[in-house]
Parts: sequence; structure tokens; C-alpha cells
Amino acid sequence: MKKRLLVLEDGTVFTGTAFGSDRASQGEVVFTTGMTGYQETISDPSFYGQIVTLTYPMVGNYGINRDDFESITPAIRGFVVRELAKTPSNFRCDLTLDDYLTSKDIPGIEGIDTRKLTRIIRSKGSVKAILTAANEEVNVSEVVAQLQATPAITHHVREVSPKSAYPSPGRGKRVVLIDYGMKHGILRELNKRDCDVLVVPYNTSAEEILAWHPDGIMLSNGPGNPEDVQEGIETVSNLIGKVPMFGICLGHQIFSLASGAKAFKLPFGHRGGNHPVKDLRTGRTDLTSQNHGYAIDIESLQDTDLELTHIALNDGTCEGVRHKKYPIFTVQYHPEASPGPEDSNHLFDEFIEMMEVEAGKGKQHA
Repeated sequence: MKKRLLVLEDGTVFTGTAFGSDRASQGEVVFTTGMTGYQETISDPSFYGQIVTLTYPMVGNYGINRDDFESITPAIRGFVVRELAKTPSNFRCDLTLDDYLTSKDIPGIEGIDTRKLTRIIRSKGSVKAILTAANEEVNVSEVVAQLQATPAITHHVREVSPKSAYPSPGRGKRVVLIDYGMKHGILRELNKRDCDVLVVPYNTSAEEILAWHPDGIMLSNGPGNPEDVQEGIETVSNLIGKVPMFGICLGHQIFSLASGAKAFKLPFGHRGGNHPVKDLRTGRTDLTSQNHGYAIDIESLQDTDLELTHIALNDGTCEGVRHKKYPIFTVQYHPEASPGPEDSNHLFDEFIEMMEVEAGKGKQHA
């Protein structure tokens, strides 16, 4: 078995066993707390540029199947686990996790102390790191210097958003879905409700979107800092008040910034399928699936037309907003789950109802 190093920018070195691709890879190390759902995690575009650590101790025991992908091409830079299951057992299993990562040229490391790594991230925040072979040619001091000198990625969405628009036909409400790095679970939920969906790139203009005469607009999840997506912020600002909107994760952040709010980077982010969120309107608490490193500053909502609707019970951060004048609401978490609980799946039904109400108003005025 080949040995592999995980070197952090603070000089910490973990030595483990290599699996997946043989290449070296650099990225931001983050952790996620889901007990299952590693296939969805690997294929979630919101993890673009990141080396993902799973806190659950054994990973890969049900293999990889054809059904649970959230994108065609995974965007992670590396995968870190305590123990890799070599012989998965599941009736849907098509191949092992090791074989899948090898086929996608993604390196992994197993056999390290993932609890220690998680504690480092929790105390120091997400850190840059590199996965590299453990041999005499590797100079750890040089690797650390390289990490410290490497600037942060700022083009996340550009890399995972589609280059051109494409349809996902239905006979219900017409929805334009702005894809900032969409999980396919969002599209599946719209298709379940028979929506006629047009998926468009992140830099599509408001004029192009409105030319399709949509009944509603969906703002998808995606990776990175929302402030880097200036084209998206401009587009959304020009759409506010024109058509009903529903935003998820990065879409929630972009809409909030377009409305005058501010975002900040969380110390180590929210990633996993067990995050409790309280709906301030009903008092209901849902367990939610989350994957984000930034959040909206609650105090910055005061001078906007947005009202806070949801908060995270773990740290009190913003988890949802609603526009005071127009039919628009957004949430920081993932109501489509994939992976995670489906407590908040009803938000897609609320979006459909909102579009129907607005369509009814249009008929009354006609």
C-alpha cells in the first residue's frame, strides 16, 4: 500500500495510506459530519476546490451506484477518511469508492486521525492543504511555503456553472433555474412538480431570463464567496420585483447581497446532514442538510427590505430571509437534501404555490 501525506499550511503533517488517484492535489480542507451520503458529497459542486474530510469513521461500505450523483463531474480536490471500506456490500453497488475516485483522478487518504484534523479546522478555521506522495523527494518545509504563498481561489462558480442553457421540460410552471453549481436534487424536485425548467449559466442577464417569460426563478446552490459572483448579484438585483424567486444556499447569499445585505466567512462552515434550523414564523425546527462556508450578516438586514425567517440553532446565524414587498424567499440550507433529512422539502411546494398566486393576480389584472 502506498503511503500519502496530508500537509496543512500551518505545518501539521498527517501520514496515511493512499487510495484513488496517484496525483498530488491542493485545496482547502473542510469537514462534513454526515453519517451517510458520501457519494452525494463527492459529487456536490459546492465542494469545488476543497479537500473533504468525513468525520464518520468508516466510509465506502455501500460503494458507488448510478442513482445518487448530484453532478456528472465531481469538483472536490481530495477525500480524507479514517477507514476506507474495501469490500462494499449493497444491492445497488456498481463499483468501489476507491475505483470511482481513481476513474475521476481524485486522490484520497485513509488511516489518519480525522478527529484531530477536525479539531484543527474547528480551532483555526478551514486551512489550505496538499495531498502528496510520502517519499524522500518531498520537502515538507517547501510544501508548507508553497501552500502559504498560494492565493485563495476566487472563480469557483465559473468552473462549475454550465457554459450554455439547457431545458428540462415539463407541463407545469415555467421556471428559470440559474445554475451557480447546482445539485441535481434541486432539478429533481422541480421536475417532480412538473415544472418546465430552463437551466441557465450564472452570468445570464436579467433581460435574457425575462425574455423566457418565467413564472418563477430558482437561484441554485454553489461554491465559494458570494461577493465573487458579481455578474450574479447584478442579474438578481435586476430581477427583484419582476417575478417570484426561491434561492438555496449560494442563491440565498447572492439574493441577500443584491438586496443590500452583507456576507462573512464562517470559521469552519456548516457541512453535514444534521443541522437544526428554526423557522421564526412558525417556531418549527427542521433538521437540515448544509454545505456552505459563508453566511449573511443578520445585522446587515436592518437597512434592507428583507426580514429574517430562519436561524441556525447551533450558532444563531442567518438561515433564511423573505422579501417584505415581493414574492421572494431564500434559505441557506438544502431543502432537497441529497444527502440528509427531507424535513424542509415542503419549501418547493411553497414556491409552486407562490407562483400560482402571482399568476392568479396577473389574470385578475388582465
